[in-house]
Amino acid sequence: MKGLTRTPKILDALIPLVFLIVLLIVNIKVFGTDGLSGSNQIVLILSSAVAAMVATFRLGFQWETLQDGIIKSISSAMSSILILFLIGALAGTWMISGIVPAMIYYGLQVLNPTIFLFAACFVSGIVSISTGSSWTTVATVGVALLGIGKALGFDEGIIAGAIISGAYFGDKMSPLSDTTNLAPAMAGTDLFTHIRYMAKTTIPSIAITMILYVIIGFNYETSGSVDDVKSISNVILERFNITGWVFVVPAIVLLLILRKVPAIPALLAGTLLGGIFALIFQPDIIRLIAGEGGSFSYQAFKAIMMSLYGEVSVVTSNDIVNELLITQGMSGMLNTIWLIICAMVFGGIMEVSGMLHVLAAAVIRKVHSVGSLIASTAATCMFFNVTTSDQYLAILVPGRMYADVYKKRGLKPENLSRTLEDSGTVTSVLVPWNTCGATQASVLGVATLVYAPFCFFNIISPIMTILYGYLKIGIHYYEEGELDG
Repeated sequence: MKGLTRTPKILDALIPLVFLIVLLIVNIKVFGTDGLSGSNQIVLILSSAVAAMVATFRLGFQWETLQDGIIKSISSAMSSILILFLIGALAGTWMISGIVPAMIYYGLQVLNPTIFLFAACFVSGIVSISTGSSWTTVATVGVALLGIGKALGFDEGIIAGAIISGAYFGDKMSPLSDTTNLAPAMAGTDLFTHIRYMAKTTIPSIAITMILYVIIGFNYETSGSVDDVKSISNVILERFNITGWVFVVPAIVLLLILRKVPAIPALLAGTLLGGIFALIFQPDIIRLIAGEGGSFSYQAFKAIMMSLYGEVSVVTSNDIVNELLITQGMSGMLNTIWLIICAMVFGGIMEVSGMLHVLAAAVIRKVHSVGSLIASTAATCMFFNVTTSDQYLAILVPGRMYADVYKKRGLKPENLSRTLEDSGTVTSVLVPWNTCGATQASVLGVATLVYAPFCFFNIISPIMTILYGYLKIGIHYYEEGELDG
C-alpha cells in the first residue's frame, strides 16, 4: 500500500492552520514583539509537525514525499537568504564608511519635521522605482531615513511605516521588480499592460497615503527639538569625516541595478566598496573599531571583517547617535533566516500534501460576481502570505488557481495580475513571519506589529482593488469573439 494517498478534505487542511493561528495568538500575548527571537520559529515548527501528522496518518503520505516538499520550499527561499546576509554586511560597511552617517547628517539639514513623513515615503518610492527592489531601498535609504526620523523625534513605528509604504509602491510599479514581472507572467498578460492597468488602483492608494502623512506631520508633536537636531549633527560631524564623496557608493549600486545587474552581485559590490571607502575616508573609525594597536593594515582588516559579520558600534557622547550608529552585520540576520526556514518547512508540507489547494478551492466555489471574484483573489493572496510566509507563493499559487476562472468570466488577465500585486506583494510585509515582514523588521530594527498600522499604502492597496471590483471601475472585459481568436 506504500505510496497510496488520498485528497485532503477541508477539515484536514484546517487542522494545522487553526493550530498555527491559535498558537501564534498565544505566542504574541506571551512574547509580544520579541517573538522573532525564537518563539515564532518554534510555533512554525510545531505547526509543521501537526501538518506532517495529518499528511502522514490521515492522508497516507510518506515522510520522504513531505521531506522533498520541504526541501523544495526552502530552496525557493535561498536567494532571499543570501540577500539577507548581504544586506547585513552592507549595513556594516556603509556605517563605518560614513555613508549612512552622511545620509543622516545631510538629511537633518534639509528635512523639516512637518514634511518628514511625506518626504520619507516619497524618497523611498523614487529609489524603489529606480531599483525595482523594496528590500534594497529599505536596507539603504530606509535605514538612513529611520535615523533621521528618530533624530527629529518621531516614533520608530510611524517612520518605518512611511519608508515601507514608499518602498513597496516603487517596487510594485517598477518594471525592474521581480514581483512586477511575476504577476503578469502568472496571469497571462504582458509587463507594461500590467503596470498601466495597475496604476489605476496604485496611484489613488499612494495619493491617499501621502495625504495622510502630510496631515499627521502637521499635527505630530515630536519629542526632538532644533537643539537636539543640531547636537546630533555636531556629534556625527565630530566622529566621522562627512563628505559627499561617500555617496559614490550608493550611486554605483543604483547604476548596477538600473543596468539590470542581479541583486546579489550588486549588493556585494556595494558592500565591498563600502569597506574600501571606509579605508579612504574613515581611518579614525577603523582604529576605533579595531580597538588595539598594530599596523593600519592589520586594524583595517580586523575592523572591516567585524563590520561584515558581527555587531559594530561607534560610541559617542549622545545616546540617540549611539543608537543610530550600531549594526550587527551578517549575524544580525540569523534570527530572520531561522524564521524563514521554519516558515518554508510549514509551507512545504502544506503545499506538497495538497492542503493549501483544498483551502483555496473552497474559496473559489463561493464566487458569484466580479466583485466577489476579485475579493476572493485578494483574500487568497493574503491567506498564502500568512500560511506559506512567502510573497512569491502568494502570487504564484493564486495566479495559477484563478487564471482559468477569470478567463471563463470574460475578464482579461490584467484584472488578475493587478489583484495579485495589490494584495499579494504589498501585504507580505505586514505578516511578522513572512519573509518580507521578518526581513524589514530585522533590517530596520522595528517589530512588524509596531510598524504595520502605519503602512497606509500596504493597507489601502487591497481595499482599493476590492472596491474597484465591486464598483466595476476599470474592469477590462474581452470583446465578443476575442477569446475565440
